[in-house]
Amino acid sequence: MTMKSASSATLLTLMVIAIGVNYIDRGSLSIVKTDVAAEFELSSVQMGWLFSAFFWSYALSQVATGWLVDRFDVKWLYAGGFLVWSLATVSMAMSGSFAIFLLLRLVLGVGESIAYPATSRMIVMNFPERRRGIANALIDAATKLGPMLALLFGGLLVANSGWRSLFVVVGLGGLLWLPAWLWLVPSQQKPTIDAPKARTNVPFSELFKRQEVWGTSLGFFCLGYTWAFLLSWLPAYLEESRHFSKESMALFGSLPFAAMAVTSLCGGWLADRWIHAGASATLARKVFLIGGLVLCSVFMFASVLTPDPRACILLLCLACASLGFYTSNVWAVTQTLAGPNAAGQWTGLQNAIGNIGGAISPALTGWLVQETGSYYSAFAAASVMLVVGVFAYVGLVRQIVPLDWDDEKQELQGALR
Repeated sequence: MTMKSASSATLLTLMVIAIGVNYIDRGSLSIVKTDVAAEFELSSVQMGWLFSAFFWSYALSQVATGWLVDRFDVKWLYAGGFLVWSLATVSMAMSGSFAIFLLLRLVLGVGESIAYPATSRMIVMNFPERRRGIANALIDAATKLGPMLALLFGGLLVANSGWRSLFVVVGLGGLLWLPAWLWLVPSQQKPTIDAPKARTNVPFSELFKRQEVWGTSLGFFCLGYTWAFLLSWLPAYLEESRHFSKESMALFGSLPFAAMAVTSLCGGWLADRWIHAGASATLARKVFLIGGLVLCSVFMFASVLTPDPRACILLLCLACASLGFYTSNVWAVTQTLAGPNAAGQWTGLQNAIGNIGGAISPALTGWLVQETGSYYSAFAAASVMLVVGVFAYVGLVRQIVPLDWDDEKQELQGALR
């Protein structure tokens, strides 16, 4: 193994771990939802606000962090954000009121907002197109393994030691990553792979002109809505509607996320192999994007209709497995379109719009559950959002090829269309 490949492997390993910790920390509240609601006497609407608070600060911080990672050393920006979100997680164990918990969820969102813009830029700088599928797939698998491990082991921890112990363990445990990152990762300012010459510091005004930006962002909004619904409310749904115990919820609730992690890896690897065999990135990526969204919508809606709890878990596993094929390729699309000089800003903008969907989803779900007394309409809304995402990729993202950010060439291309 060459020094360059060893460095890339180390970097990827650390990014995968960081994203896993990221999703453990943001998803921990869903595990203790029933406990926190009982202790602070919170309604479903108030719990929806707690879930949404993270996504609002996370979404609104994305544009700023995307701008920063395209201009400053990604290594130190990532380290600072990681420290902030870990300390916010630990502090939740000491929360004594709804207001303090809400504030800490907002701080958590600000800290975690650095993760995806930084990761996306690192991948563009260090991995060529033919390897980005598997790199993104490993990152994406971590977003599913994080909630899976949090549900499986966190649910058992909460059942035996109380809900506050979960935030102490995941917050302090995550900090073990920080020394390794600072010691092993070099500064990340310039690409280590050969990249096409492009103008640096692409302004946001140019991003706003491109229909591809709006297509990927709308698609990600639809994903954000559905993903936040699953991440925030699935454990409570299993406990409150399907009447699972805390231990059963921990075991069976982790299975859909495990299924998604497996297909995330498979989807990225298969797309890379297909491209390597001669398929265009447009064909390979879109098959997994569109197919994953459609199948997830069908299986998710079916899961809430079945009266059998076992069939419900099976359908949720199929829904999440389908979504894994989508999520493993979604960032590779953005990175290819943006290139190294706009990857951070595009990722930040896309993630901001996507997580506005994530912010709306938990609050709307809480209101729907409280008003209707069931989760039926909440599942229906998430399924419809996935179908909207299909139309975004079909109508607005025509070709998945690197965009030319030169003003004159862009204007010429627009005139020839």
